[in-house]
Amino acid sequence: MAKARTGHWLSILAFSLILLKTEGFYVGITYVDSAVAKGAVCLDGSPPAYHMDKGFGAGINNWLVHIEGGGWCNNASTCLARRDNRLGSSKQMVKQIAFSGILSNKQKFNPDFYNWNKIKVRYCDGASFTGDVEAVDPKTNLHYRGARVFLAVIEDLMAKGMKNAANAVLSGCSAGGLTAILHCDKFRALLPVSTKVKCFADAGYFINAKDVSGAAHIEGFYSEVVATHGSAKNLPPSCTSSLRPGLCFFPQNMAQQIKTPLFIINAAYDSWQIKNILAPGVADPHGTWHYCKLDIKDCSSSQLEAMQDFRVQFLSAIKGLIGSPSKGMFINSCYAHCQTEMQETWLRDDSPVLGKTTIAKAVGDWYYDRSPFQKIDCAYPCDSTCHNRVFDPHEHPEL
Repeated sequence: MAKARTGHWLSILAFSLILLKTEGFYVGITYVDSAVAKGAVCLDGSPPAYHMDKGFGAGINNWLVHIEGGGWCNNASTCLARRDNRLGSSKQMVKQIAFSGILSNKQKFNPDFYNWNKIKVRYCDGASFTGDVEAVDPKTNLHYRGARVFLAVIEDLMAKGMKNAANAVLSGCSAGGLTAILHCDKFRALLPVSTKVKCFADAGYFINAKDVSGAAHIEGFYSEVVATHGSAKNLPPSCTSSLRPGLCFFPQNMAQQIKTPLFIINAAYDSWQIKNILAPGVADPHGTWHYCKLDIKDCSSSQLEAMQDFRVQFLSAIKGLIGSPSKGMFINSCYAHCQTEMQETWLRDDSPVLGKTTIAKAVGDWYYDRSPFQKIDCAYPCDSTCHNRVFDPHEHPEL
């Protein structure tokens, strides 16, 4: 039995490596050591880091800066839990990561961005790069400096040639997608006026919805993130001038005011949001949502009803962007989270489509002004092209 199990896992590993060889490639890490003197550091005080694949051919002056995701920490205790792993320390990050999907360097898999300079910025501050607290508690040695990290990384890339960019994109997945929204106009302002700049946010449109117990769980959580990290001064003033800073962490309260063109890629039944906003553990003490959160096929009729209501709330939260000529959107009805980084959902023969258009084509057409794209899927389970996530029962949610 043990031999059979080992053989099974070795087969999966071999298949994964073959797939990586054909669809992805590894890129080494770069540490921004010069940032330390500016106080632009990870939670543990280590330097920021990113992975860069240099552009070539016609893409040599084009730059795609993609921000890694990984949730948030809302107090000293939860930030301490991250401080000594890859989400809080560049010392704990792997030296190489795989690039695929929107980061692929093969024209077949990424026709519009394959030859660009592609950067994946590692996430180690716990507040979507918004924090800036000067004081460091000697008991915890926690540094809340995400906003400084963002600036230091961009400055480092500018020195490496991004100051001459003809085209530039700020993108990201999950908490990195939220970063792309929150920092979109700031990114635009840091680049030359002559550069064409747009932003993509993948699974970063987190909504302010009550959980299944009726509590405003995510609203309270985001308020604590903003307070802990001193984020208020780095959130869009167009929002903080009229709303509490914690509410300005929600794209629905500030995305309309973003002047730089912005494209939203999101599942209406975003699996992270279902697991952590709609049905977090604190709202489900008896675990009745456990199997549903692992696999949407295991949801009861009442759970599906709650998820349909969540979709209605999501569509309401995004309606302010509909019709805006500077906004694009690909909102499908999948149980998924982050669809641009994986080749299978970005661009492959069996990738998700809306109006017969893949995410890669929708985003590329929109970026290059070949055609606008604003499409919202019909309700689950109508979309047969979805790659619905099925989670490992041992995986722990981030909130």
